[in-house]
Amino acid sequence: MKKEEWSVTGTAPVNIAVIKYWGKKDEQLIIPLNSSLSGTLNQKDLRSVTTIVASPHFQQDQLWLNGKKEDVENKRIQAVLKEMRRRAEDKKDKEGNVIVSKEEWSKYKLSIVSENNFPTAAGLASSASGYCCLVFTLSQLFNVQGDVSSVARIGSGSACRSMYGGWVTWDMGSNADGSDSKARQVADENHWPEMRVLVFVVNDKQKETSSTAGMQQSAQTSSLMKKRIEEIVPLRMAQMEKAILERDYQTFADLTMKDSNDFHAVCKDTTPSISYLNDTSRSIIHLVEKFNEYSGEFKAAYTFDAGPNACIYLPESNVVSLLSLVLHYFPSDLPQDQYIRNFDKMDKLKEHVVPQELLEKVQLGQHQGSLKYIFETSIGPSPQVLEDSRYLVNEEGLPKKQVE
Repeated sequence: MKKEEWSVTGTAPVNIAVIKYWGKKDEQLIIPLNSSLSGTLNQKDLRSVTTIVASPHFQQDQLWLNGKKEDVENKRIQAVLKEMRRRAEDKKDKEGNVIVSKEEWSKYKLSIVSENNFPTAAGLASSASGYCCLVFTLSQLFNVQGDVSSVARIGSGSACRSMYGGWVTWDMGSNADGSDSKARQVADENHWPEMRVLVFVVNDKQKETSSTAGMQQSAQTSSLMKKRIEEIVPLRMAQMEKAILERDYQTFADLTMKDSNDFHAVCKDTTPSISYLNDTSRSIIHLVEKFNEYSGEFKAAYTFDAGPNACIYLPESNVVSLLSLVLHYFPSDLPQDQYIRNFDKMDKLKEHVVPQELLEKVQLGQHQGSLKYIFETSIGPSPQVLEDSRYLVNEEGLPKKQVE
């Protein structure tokens, strides 16, 4: 590393909301119309990684995402950079000597290189983990103290929830400046160790209607939106926090599926109508509902963000039985360990036989190749710093991997 050049690499998690955020009171500050709540996923399976190099010798700030150069002048990127530079503090060595004063940071330009290990903009909360990772890594570089979830929020609203591990609420707040619209941890990643999450990747292409555009249209045109934000969500938030703290899976599953259905009903009620789900998504809903019906209780809970990919929250003890059912109706040409990723109970899965009565209840046609792949993961921790501070960059501060 050249003298006067500083680098940090951070990682940040994906979060999957069980009470959805949809709609903004303030488009610039990204203040939501309702509070929301999510589970933070384990970073060994799904994460964003960002390396930032700061140097007074760089001519300008630069940004790369997944090897492709992006516009660093993007309004949200600039809002984040401006606020984090404003909050910058002295950088000190191990002896407490100041090596970069907070005033000197204004002379430094940044090389920002970020990668996701999952599809970007496909309904897998890539903007949330990406902006969270950017803000977290900047906070480490600039020695920013205190809560920075409100800065992540102005990049991408739900990014604030990725600032904490475990179960996280984004309180909508009431202040006009958004100062109290920030994340709050409900319970850490060790609170509910049995909980698992299956992510069914139906489609990893860019979605047709972005979340930002969809929210604006729903807020302006949906008749269901008002009741959702004023009555349904406030009650559901209190019930969900209680269910999580008590590890009450039956209530948790019921609320999770109801909120997903309500959210997509609002989207359908929007003019023009928005449909983030496709036929495969609806088949997964049917399968989970019949699986629960057969079991006589909730054994799995589906939720869909603004995309067709299904996220299933379920106790670890139910994973094999649900996955074997999914494999029956959604077979793949891929080897099983490539189709179901990060799964360590493959032997048990191969041995499991789906009961005939369950198959008769589900009665779906076979959807060969409808799912691209499946992730199995757990609830995980907050953003982390990697030991290799230049993980994604070469000696010149440029990405090790670039795409034309």
